[in-house]
Amino acid sequence: MAKSVLNVEPRVRIGKGGSRKVRRDGMVPAVIYGKGMEALNLRVDPRALREAIATEAGWNTLITLKGDGPFDGKVVILKDLQIDAIRRDAQHVDFLAINLKNKIAVMIPVHPVGKSLGEKEGGTLQLVRHELEVLCLPTDIPTAIEIDVTALNVGDVVHIQDISLPEGVEASQDVNFTVLTVMSRKVEEVEEVEEVEEVEEAGETAEETTEED
Repeated sequence: MAKSVLNVEPRVRIGKGGSRKVRRDGMVPAVIYGKGMEALNLRVDPRALREAIATEAGWNTLITLKGDGPFDGKVVILKDLQIDAIRRDAQHVDFLAINLKNKIAVMIPVHPVGKSLGEKEGGTLQLVRHELEVLCLPTDIPTAIEIDVTALNVGDVVHIQDISLPEGVEASQDVNFTVLTVMSRKVEEVEEVEEVEEVEEAGETAEETTEED
């Protein structure tokens, strides 16, 4: 469980004009919301924000907000972070206020551990789900879901119900979906060829449609 403290300031002006003013001041407009509370508009220093989530938990870091306002002392996690496509700087931040005694849904990265038997024989490990949504108390949020793949052969599949989740953590969905699999090189090559053929067919169809028009 990673924790951070983040100093924030109340934001009086809202809307696009207010957000632009915040960015001109070198800050990032933000909002905090949660169950049973009105949304509050904030502004935060982008460097302080980066430091707050620079933990092994990343977005799932439990952040305690500090500042002059009703948000002081609230524990939040990062819910959304809008990044400028060109400059790559933060444009807006959403914080979700949480109750440490209530379970929440969070996305946890999947980390395969080891090298599978299938890979040693020339196969490829395919990670179908890079993240898993789980339910747990904020204090029980795992850093990652580790899956030992060393015993997997070509063709083996790991479903969500095959994974031993940490104590206090449960899958948020009832569907037994695939998390990862070990594919043979031949199957992978066939799929690549089929994808190329589909693209070529789509291109030919588009050309025929254009000629008819």
